[in-house]
Amino acid sequence: MNAKEREQFKATILKKITQTEREIQELEELIQPISPENSIGRVSRMDAINNKSVAEAALRTSRKKLASLKFALTKTESPDFGLCVVCKNPIPVARLLIMPESTRCVRCADR
Repeated sequence: MNAKEREQFKATILKKITQTEREIQELEELIQPISPENSIGRVSRMDAINNKSVAEAALRTSRKKLASLKFALTKTESPDFGLCVVCKNPIPVARLLIMPESTRCVRCADR
């Protein structure tokens, strides 16, 4: 992997970090406690509680993704960046552009 490709990956990772941080902020607003004093009705309250649970799961996923992206950013200068941690073969560039936090090639990720 050459220096130009590494810079492209850094830019992609930084962009995804910004997007993920924005997403986390939005999700944190959605998981605010549902006040029992709010007279929204039993069915609406159940729906709000369900939506809150979905938002909490999405928030956990986004936080995990953010941590992976930040870790990937620290590894971009490493000589083994872009190599599968299992088989040591290069991870396809298209996969890294879509998921720069990937540490495995498609074949090893399926296992």
